[in-house]
Amino acid sequence: MTQREWVERDYYADLGVSSTASQDEIKKAYRKLARENHPDANPGNAAAEAKFKRISEANSVLADAAKRKEYDQARAMFAAGGGGGFGGGGFRPGQGRGGGFTAPDFDLGDIFGAARGGSAPGGVDDLFGGLFNRGTRKPKPHRGSDIETETTLDFREAAKGSVVQLQLTSPSPCTVCHGSGARPGTSPKVCPTCNGQGVTSRSQGHFAFSEPCADCRGTGSIVESPCVDCGGSGVTTRTRTISVRVPVGVKDGQRIRLAGQGQAGMRGAPSGDLYVTVHVEPDPVFERDGDNLTISVPVSFDELALGTTVSVPTLDGRVGVKVPAGTSTGRTLRVRGKGVPRRGGGAGDLLVTLTITVPETLGEEAAAALRAYAEAERAAGFDPRAGWAGV
Repeated sequence: MTQREWVERDYYADLGVSSTASQDEIKKAYRKLARENHPDANPGNAAAEAKFKRISEANSVLADAAKRKEYDQARAMFAAGGGGGFGGGGFRPGQGRGGGFTAPDFDLGDIFGAARGGSAPGGVDDLFGGLFNRGTRKPKPHRGSDIETETTLDFREAAKGSVVQLQLTSPSPCTVCHGSGARPGTSPKVCPTCNGQGVTSRSQGHFAFSEPCADCRGTGSIVESPCVDCGGSGVTTRTRTISVRVPVGVKDGQRIRLAGQGQAGMRGAPSGDLYVTVHVEPDPVFERDGDNLTISVPVSFDELALGTTVSVPTLDGRVGVKVPAGTSTGRTLRVRGKGVPRRGGGAGDLLVTLTITVPETLGEEAAAALRAYAEAERAAGFDPRAGWAGV
């Protein structure tokens, strides 16, 4: 793709958003289109695969704030030149009424502010800063885009940490040329047009302009013998399996960042990052309160009245919890260090709530014993509702 083709390509239209769309709107549009056109969801559909590559390329530019700014500026300058760049009836010093320089709607001081040690962020100084004669810098290689995926863990895996295998289909470094874009046995050559700088300069009137080299697209190198597998881009769409170590204590909805595991950069440029959103399934026994685990344990009346030791589950097996005599139903006992492990060491607590369970039916012997107990209780003056509701 030539520089002109790159500028004329409407990445906003590819994603179906306006040029003023927010980064969140761009992200949502890309996710929707990527799901609809993903090769895994459309096996053998060449049109869907082509669209997936197109929206992936659009997202790689628009999802990156720096790339998007460069793209928008290039399109603005291209449009200002009537579609022909700066040389075909566009920006011309000396053009205007009376033969002088007619400034568009900005202050000339913004243009030359850097000469006085100032700058105008976001204004004309940013737009033309790299074009006026302030030296030639080789542009940095474009980093690949970040990508996102999801995984689901059961409650205990999330609490204790685990390693999961994820299968991804995304642009990745070409395994044949190892991302260089050159056929094995060859290597990219220094671009003869820009001498490896990635930019070219030309004079027009009293000004010197620098712009990305049209021959190497700003990379500073030319691939004379392109890799047959990736066509010289250094990137192919492939399915790969990666291992993701989920840290202890991860929460539902939490994102994990894997540096360098995202979309590959062009011709060996750094890859983006992979973000994995973790979903945690509920557990039939445990619930979570921060780093603490909560559990409800059924007990009988006599266990609360006389005291006992009950066996309760933890993430690492079972432990005994002592119930003091005379404990009321609903009381919560704390078992320290048996909650969710913390990444820095240690763990939260296990909170055990005791709930009395009443039998639905009683045998004759048990009923007689209970009636005798009730009589003894009343004779002793015990009233369970004493002081309740003004009684």
